[in-house]
Amino acid sequence: MARGKINPWLKIGLELGPLIAFFVAFARLKDTSVSVGGTEYGGFILATAGFIPLMALSTAALWWLTGRIAPMQIATLVLVVVFGGLSVWLNDERFFKMKPTLIYLLFAGVLGFGLLRGRSYLALVMEEVMPLKPEGWVILTRRLIGFFLTLAVLNEVIWRTMSDQAWVNFKTFGLTGAIFVFFLAQGRLFQRHAIETDES
Repeated sequence: MARGKINPWLKIGLELGPLIAFFVAFARLKDTSVSVGGTEYGGFILATAGFIPLMALSTAALWWLTGRIAPMQIATLVLVVVFGGLSVWLNDERFFKMKPTLIYLLFAGVLGFGLLRGRSYLALVMEEVMPLKPEGWVILTRRLIGFFLTLAVLNEVIWRTMSDQAWVNFKTFGLTGAIFVFFLAQGRLFQRHAIETDES
């Protein structure tokens, strides 16, 4: 099977499919509990237990179809397996709820470390999609660091002060929507710092 570019809708489906499945599973199982070995597992833990292998399978499918996986996808999968696994093993949903916080802190930290070294690591993974001048990458990286830190704080506030349903809604729709809106809002930056290319 040839590897390379795949249908964009298939790619989106593989990337967002596990998250949507988690949302649907939690909606159906939130008032359910299952006893295994004398331990009661609630709907949140059951949905998490299903999410982990689904995330692993979708990431493996992306690798199989495209021949590569972005470092951010690898980091996300590792944290899902580790913290999701801890939640299921210890029957404690807090570990899984902390995962987005750690992911966004990790991303912000890596990007910040790159800037301290005088490089934009963001450019290394996105320059093929969005060719920008070096100063444009620096500005976008700084904005993205601030954005990731904001998401990390928001996740902590929501999971610690609101219901499971509110957190699941935030994780499924809030985080995804916020990322989409963030990049839409960078339109002027993309226009100002875009590298002009020969359309031929």
